[in-house]
Amino acid sequence: MEQQTVTLSVPAEAAYARSVRMMASNLAVVAQMSVDNVEDVRMAAEEAFVFACATRPPQCDISFALANGSMVMDFSLGDSEAVEQDDELLESLDLAELLLSAVCDEYEVSEDGTNLHVVKRTAGQDAR
Repeated sequence: MEQQTVTLSVPAEAAYARSVRMMASNLAVVAQMSVDNVEDVRMAAEEAFVFACATRPPQCDISFALANGSMVMDFSLGDSEAVEQDDELLESLDLAELLLSAVCDEYEVSEDGTNLHVVKRTAGQDAR
């Protein structure tokens, strides 16, 4: 499969988490991932969306880059400075980071704090 990109833009509200999860899991099937990896992608997408919503952007733009056996998801983030001043939000982000580390191969927040980059791949696949 040649790399393909799908984008989704949703309000950064909990009510849209299911839409993000379902889109991610469907795209993991398109990328020919195993059932276990599809479940991991679903969980990673949900936790990344929770992370993004905690940064309080007005909406979350998500890019899904697909290739055989891999998916790269990029989530737009809001104001990281506001989050750093809110202990409750920091706890929420810590939990999301813990779960992301358990279900995906890589995740990182960009240096400028505007993007959360998440990678899930099957064994032996390189993400681009």
